[in-house]
Amino acid sequence: MKKLFSILFLIIMVSSCAQTKEVNSTKKLVSKVSNSTNVYWQQRVKYTMDIDMNVNNYQYKGKQKLVYTNNSPDELNKVFYHLYFNAFQPGSQMDVRSLNIKDPSAKIGNRISQLKPDEIGYIKVNSLKQNGKTVSHQTVGTILEVTLNSPIKSGESVTFDMIFDAQVPVQIRRSGRNNKEGVALSMAQWYPKLAEYDFEGWHTPPYIAREFHGVWGDFDVTLHIDKNYVVGGSGYLLNPQEIGHGYQDKTKSLNLPKSDKLSWHFIAPNVHDFTWAADPDYNHDILKMDNGIDLHFLYKKNMNAEYLKNWKDLQPKTAELMTYFSENVGQYPYKQYSVIQAGDGGMEYAMSTLITGHRKFGSLFGVTAHEMAHTWFQFLLASNESLHPWMDEGFTTYISNKASNEILKRGSQNPHAGSYRGYNYVVKNRIEEVQTTHADRYELNTAYSISSYSKGNIFLAQLEYVIGEDNVAKGLKKYYTDFSFKHPTPNDIKRSMEKVSGIHLDWYLNEWTQTTHTIDYGVKSVEGKTITLERIGQMPMPIDVEVTYVDGSNENFNIALEMMRGNKPTTATILKDWGWAYPTYSFNVSKNVKSVIINKSGLMADVYPENNTFELK
Repeated sequence: MKKLFSILFLIIMVSSCAQTKEVNSTKKLVSKVSNSTNVYWQQRVKYTMDIDMNVNNYQYKGKQKLVYTNNSPDELNKVFYHLYFNAFQPGSQMDVRSLNIKDPSAKIGNRISQLKPDEIGYIKVNSLKQNGKTVSHQTVGTILEVTLNSPIKSGESVTFDMIFDAQVPVQIRRSGRNNKEGVALSMAQWYPKLAEYDFEGWHTPPYIAREFHGVWGDFDVTLHIDKNYVVGGSGYLLNPQEIGHGYQDKTKSLNLPKSDKLSWHFIAPNVHDFTWAADPDYNHDILKMDNGIDLHFLYKKNMNAEYLKNWKDLQPKTAELMTYFSENVGQYPYKQYSVIQAGDGGMEYAMSTLITGHRKFGSLFGVTAHEMAHTWFQFLLASNESLHPWMDEGFTTYISNKASNEILKRGSQNPHAGSYRGYNYVVKNRIEEVQTTHADRYELNTAYSISSYSKGNIFLAQLEYVIGEDNVAKGLKKYYTDFSFKHPTPNDIKRSMEKVSGIHLDWYLNEWTQTTHTIDYGVKSVEGKTITLERIGQMPMPIDVEVTYVDGSNENFNIALEMMRGNKPTTATILKDWGWAYPTYSFNVSKNVKSVIINKSGLMADVYPENNTFELK
């Protein structure tokens, strides 16, 4: 569930203005769509932050101006901020959850409980004003609760001014200082972040383990940090010529400040988060793509030769990934993307990703493929990954598997086979939980991971079996066209697929994501020229059947579910629909039968494939 850095190029001011106009045009389009339907709406934020970082004690002081626009039809009496760093303290809910869950994350374990005062994370809000007047607030764990002086009316914009202090925790989960590879600062979920309010209400879960949800908006961030550090952040760096970084024309003299600190100024238009990383030993490479997108790579220059070579080899492959995702989901709308060595594994953010870098090439490519794919699934298609992590992690796994299979020329007939194995594991061990479970509320981390990554992937892979591979490909593009820069829900992906295929899919969304019903079909009998199939599992599915006759010829058949109200595109012989309530289905063929096999493609997640085949003995 489940999902940002940049250092700019050449003539920045002109480029940035052009880029802002490009993304703003998308923003206006979304607004028009929302207003024209008179149904969909989403809130809007505009952050201006000034941050002073002390790299010696890992503390920083922040000033934040936030303009919040209430596009909802409701009057708001309260607002809420996330204070994610407060989770990294002994006794926090993240700490206690990790100490009590049966299969805790190895990255967390009991580490939070052992943090010393100078190692914990915190965000302390010193003052907060609403439209210039002090407003009441209290910190409750990782949430700041704000009682407004006056309600924010529908259509109204208000300004919040905040002063805060914070401390970067020891690297434990996603964010932190001095990770295992020596990166000084991995700054994710580092600022007071306004919670999302949508048609379901406020989204204010405590920070327990994973997954996020944010408000679309614009960020203007100035970071003051030790002059020896190289910084990357979401968006575009506006002042490379002032600080001597991210500026490629080495022939021009730069008037650098004589202060011990440099001030890095970034803007990030039309995003729902802002992340940065910093280290004094970063290499910074830029690969310019023909389509005008710059790919930035920041990685430690003191790694061993094998890892440094892998980071060089990664760069052209990352360009291939950018092209693949843009062509197969939707065009990447910004002018740069950054891959940064930082964090604790791999995690996606606005316009970039943080990944660990001590990897073999296959692993380095794989984590980059997955995290870059998150740019589309959850970043641009900003589903609530706390409530629906399968839409985030699962769809990302699906498209990154397909991209890797093509780019690395693996030639796999089913690049998702690992997800099917994972799903079968939780089913056979009876630890599966329904996908509507909140990301933090699964009994086991294993159940969460398989549900989100594996079963979420199978949602699309298996849909190829139901409506056809071409329709799934078209459906993803329609999903992007209709819901990018929005907050889509499970019904939205279902409707996109229905509209391109003409097939009804209510049953599929319900059975796969809202129950733990399993699929089990078998060949019950073959008597002469009559074949009888049976549904043993609770979840119904259309059935593909391959019949081999005694004379050696083959014939393929397709049996749609009656409630699909249509068939997928196929060259097979189409038989009468199967009403799901009937446990058996019989049909006649024209010749004597030698063998029958159902689900030959393996895309149907049948939990007991042993009964899928009949062979005349």
